[in-house]
Amino acid sequence: MHAAALPALAAAPGAWPAVLGALIANHAALGLLGLAPGNRWIGPTLVRLPAAAAARREVALTFDDGPHPAVTPRVLDLLDRRGARATFFCVGRRAKAHPDLVRDIAARGHAVENHSDRHEKRFALQTPWAIRRELRTAQTTLTAAAGTPPRFVRAPFGIRGPMLDPALAGTGLRHVAWTRRGKDTICNDPALVLARLTRGLAAGDILLLHDGASAVGADGTPVVLTVLPALLAALAAQGLHAVTLRAALDADSRAV
Repeated sequence: MHAAALPALAAAPGAWPAVLGALIANHAALGLLGLAPGNRWIGPTLVRLPAAAAARREVALTFDDGPHPAVTPRVLDLLDRRGARATFFCVGRRAKAHPDLVRDIAARGHAVENHSDRHEKRFALQTPWAIRRELRTAQTTLTAAAGTPPRFVRAPFGIRGPMLDPALAGTGLRHVAWTRRGKDTICNDPALVLARLTRGLAAGDILLLHDGASAVGADGTPVVLTVLPALLAALAAQGLHAVTLRAALDADSRAV
């Protein structure tokens, strides 16, 4: 639209209010779409597990912004107690600072995926080439620590701009959003976070929590550590099984 604006103004200089209005509307629309990470208007994204995974009563627990030296090990212990498997979208620089935690995540049967290298708010505003460099840097760090390369990516803060899709072209990475989230980075009420995650909970859901940047409850405990045991109990009560994104999609492809 920017390229089209120049010849339009050259042909009709008096049309600048209409051209400017069109550009503003275009930017506003892209901005709103970027803030709705589950939309597919600016690129494909996964917001639910495939139908076959839902039929197997599977859900995907995903944790963002880690690894965190104080929280991630406790999250892993809670998952172990229930035999649950999860997907950890790790930040490259945090993984580089704590490679032992990334190795532990993978060793315990969970999946390590790409959540950018620096987790910056300006991520969505960068060019496709800059975004690709950011993801490749994280990919190198996470592959070295986990032993296998990430297959999925989640945009920082869930803000997915229009440049992410071209940046992902040819990388083999697939963007993942979520079905429901607890907003545990900004809400310090575990009951409210749990309610957001379990209201309408169904097979095939992708749930978002944070092992990094979790809010802290009134008792001083990171909210994720209070919510997770209750969430795992709720899954068990509904006969739902927490699996990694890789396991859900690989089993689905084998079924086909």
